[in-house]
Amino acid sequence: MPGKCSPRYKARYGAGAQDLRAAQALRFRCFRGPGDGLDHDDFDALCRHVLIEEEATGRLVACFRLLPLTSGRAIRQSYAAQYYELSALEEFSDPMIEIGRFCIHPDAKAPADILRLAWGVVTRDVDAEGAGMLFGCSSFAGTDATLYRDTFALLGERHLAPKRWLPRVKAPKVVRFAGRLRKKPDPKRAQSGLPPLLRSYLMLGGWVSDHAVVDEDLGTLHVFTGVEIAAVPPARARLLRADAAQMA
Repeated sequence: MPGKCSPRYKARYGAGAQDLRAAQALRFRCFRGPGDGLDHDDFDALCRHVLIEEEATGRLVACFRLLPLTSGRAIRQSYAAQYYELSALEEFSDPMIEIGRFCIHPDAKAPADILRLAWGVVTRDVDAEGAGMLFGCSSFAGTDATLYRDTFALLGERHLAPKRWLPRVKAPKVVRFAGRLRKKPDPKRAQSGLPPLLRSYLMLGGWVSDHAVVDEDLGTLHVFTGVEIAAVPPARARLLRADAAQMA
């Protein structure tokens, strides 16, 4: 069961319809804008939902969902498979976990603490499931790819998936990374354009698809992102497990 590795926040699994609605309301706020709507889909019923709340007030500040898969043979059951052709990953023999709908309330303080706590939860689930890979869709705000030319060029130059796992194009509207810039990407602009979750993935040795999907429904661009657990640098793995241990 999740707990806390930050004095400000605590994490727990959702329990029942009220928690799910709270998560869906926060997702609506983060992905679709202010309002009283709910962001929901059929995958909600299949997933384990994680809620991160302020310790003092109980206010929900972040949430995400986890979908365990027995192996790559089940990859077509994932949310990401709607947008990416993932047949190469069907050869992955170990259990996998898909991370989805990760969001942090725009008014939340100390987002780095929230992200650290979220990774503590994920680490515990990875160990409990014996997962060999984490994956998901990392979202960029908006659908204007020109805002992320340097970032996409950097991803295409340094962080593409290994050829044996590389996702192929499936969605009708995509932005290919090849040729995004004729010159080297500006490192500062490239790094500033990385969403925090994707930056964390890359620090763990993660990789991405060679294209971004234009998601008109959510008003985002997203890239398939994966990290093989065996490839996580040992020092980072120790830090993650130390955080996870504090959550007992």
